[in-house]
Amino acid sequence: MELRQVRYFVAVAEELHFGRAAERLMIVQSAVSQQIRRLERELGVDLFDRSPRRVRLTEAGRRFLPAAREVLTAERAALGSVAEYVAGRGGTLRVGSSTGMGARLELVLSEYARLAPGSRIELHSARTRVRLGHVASGELDAAFVRGVEQDLAEGVQLIAVWQDALVVALPADHPAAKAGAVELRDLAALPLSLIERAGNPPLVDLVVGACRDAGFEPTPGPSRTTLQDTLASLGAGTPGWTVLYAAHARQLATGSVRFLPVVGTARDGLSMMTSVAVRREAVADGRLRALIEACRVAGRDDQDS
Repeated sequence: MELRQVRYFVAVAEELHFGRAAERLMIVQSAVSQQIRRLERELGVDLFDRSPRRVRLTEAGRRFLPAAREVLTAERAALGSVAEYVAGRGGTLRVGSSTGMGARLELVLSEYARLAPGSRIELHSARTRVRLGHVASGELDAAFVRGVEQDLAEGVQLIAVWQDALVVALPADHPAAKAGAVELRDLAALPLSLIERAGNPPLVDLVVGACRDAGFEPTPGPSRTTLQDTLASLGAGTPGWTVLYAAHARQLATGSVRFLPVVGTARDGLSMMTSVAVRREAVADGRLRALIEACRVAGRDDQDS
């Protein structure tokens, strides 16, 4: 039995819905279903009564739920004890940061200071591949990365912490900016300004792929040198649009540019998974466990707000 299986079981038991549980856990639904099936095979019982219309706990599931919650409570207590040890030992955690994290990064730092008051985080900015390389070499203890799923250096693993929503930026006087949200197909005639793909392949692939799903090939606009320059150009009335992280957009409020969520996609909206990259052998480090917990708290707080 694995802790993640227990965690997935409790989430489904509380939501009574595999899809909502997957969203809460910030993973795909198939992974939740697969791990719970494995747990049921190991226990030799069905924990859920599944039907096309509803999910219910079986008698075995109802008996298992209180014990499962106790396991997760024990896990949190164990993490807390290590964090206390780390707080007494002190030290600096070197973390690679990503652009556009907005107030969420402040939440992470604040929560980490609470969990490990004797330690501090030292932030280092670099491109994604550089950050991952520094984690692999030990130059960084951890790094925030978005949209990365493969081609990791040996010994590096990703721990998912939250979903980062993306928004569209448009000149405030454009007709599509008058609504509370925008469909990508309404932007087909406008040039799209994005960073060069080499600078952020997951972001560019996500946006271009979403445009193609909406039925059009985006018209390339001027290559984005900096986000500030692109927003200034849009604010001055230059036809076009760009995409940025919602957390960043909240810090860039301006009357000349509108930031709009995307609707009309397969899941209504655009988002990218943010993960923390760490070396596998370092996962047990109490400072890293405190960082991951701080990230999860920040992710929940952002959703609640």
